[in-house]
Amino acid sequence: MTYIRVRLGAGVLGLALVGGLAAAPTASAAAAAPATVEEQRLDQAAPQEILRRSGFDTVAPGFARALERAGSFGQAERVVVRQGARLWQRAVDRAQGRGPAGGDLSRDDDRPLYWARLGMTREVRQWQPEFGLTDGQRARLLADLEENSRGENTTRYPRAKGVKRILLTGFDPFTLDRDVRISNPSGATALALDGTTIQTADGPARIETAVFPVRWQDFAEGTVERTLRRRLPRVDLFTTVSQGRVGRFDVERTNGAWRGGFPDNENVSRTETIPVTDPASQPQWTSTTLPYARIVAAATGRFPVYDHTSVTEIPAGGTDAVVRPDGPTSGSTARAGGGGDYLSNEIAYRATLLRDRLGLHDSLPGGHVHTPVLQFGTGNTDPATGTVTDPEFVRNRLDIIAQVRAIVTVAADASASVVSGTGRTRG
Repeated sequence: MTYIRVRLGAGVLGLALVGGLAAAPTASAAAAAPATVEEQRLDQAAPQEILRRSGFDTVAPGFARALERAGSFGQAERVVVRQGARLWQRAVDRAQGRGPAGGDLSRDDDRPLYWARLGMTREVRQWQPEFGLTDGQRARLLADLEENSRGENTTRYPRAKGVKRILLTGFDPFTLDRDVRISNPSGATALALDGTTIQTADGPARIETAVFPVRWQDFAEGTVERTLRRRLPRVDLFTTVSQGRVGRFDVERTNGAWRGGFPDNENVSRTETIPVTDPASQPQWTSTTLPYARIVAAATGRFPVYDHTSVTEIPAGGTDAVVRPDGPTSGSTARAGGGGDYLSNEIAYRATLLRDRLGLHDSLPGGHVHTPVLQFGTGNTDPATGTVTDPEFVRNRLDIIAQVRAIVTVAADASASVVSGTGRTRG
């Protein structure tokens, strides 16, 4: 993602996983947790309208009733896992035209999933079962809910030979205090493409997706690596996707190891080197292995697509940050990748660093694509007086989704597997 200088990108609750049998009611049982900053936005008019006009306003109440029937922590965890996965599948089905629309909100909308999930997490925080719930158990339930409602553990590639495997990720809406109506086209794209098959020059390719939160702490606690580590060795191509600049797509050439501090969805700021495991071997920069030249040259849709090479660095031996239009210089310290210094740059950095640490740099095409900013129609730009949707807003989102699909197809065509696994072509 990018934020006006911007890199709208985004970050799951990196809550500690504590195993456990049901705790007997004791004085140590935890009190209900307060609603988070994200959850507090739920009560505003726009989120409630989005939920109502999609039929997702029934999700949190139904979930709460199911939780109340749980008589132990184990039963509660099964409810959370089942209903989290059900929410993800319901959002995917709605986006892909299966089942009832539930209301007049466009099916391609990613916002019902986001707000319904927050309704569910708020229920978990406020739940006080008779059998007692420790802080660790509540954290476990929240982690289970995040993982299962984001597509993080639903990857199902066919076993058939000759079918390529593609992994794509998106993000939640963000900058919601600026405009709570905001949708994120990368999240909408993930819902539209999850489990779909595209035709490439080498035959069919199956796309599986996930949607990440816009929270610094979740990324620091490894949500990206936990989700991708077991998948990257088994896919033929991956791309992380987020919202970026107005009116254009960017294939980001270089990713930087720096967090610039722009507030996340919890209004938390982080200005620091991106925290990863084994920091002693952490590079300042990682690079795309997507076939960027082929992608930029192809006719993929109405928005122009750029090979974006600019970064911001502190040169070796220097103290001041400078912009480098053609990429980083030797020995420099990162201050912004091509995708900026927000969570979109961070997911690109983490995913490509993981690719490299797994020894896949020369065999796995992967990197980051920034979509255009999703804009409301003319006359619907005031958050206080505007509507939650309009025809131009829907058209823009549908066109972005279609163009991401076309970009992924071009990338898959250009990254054809070589017999015996000797490598993949690059742009």
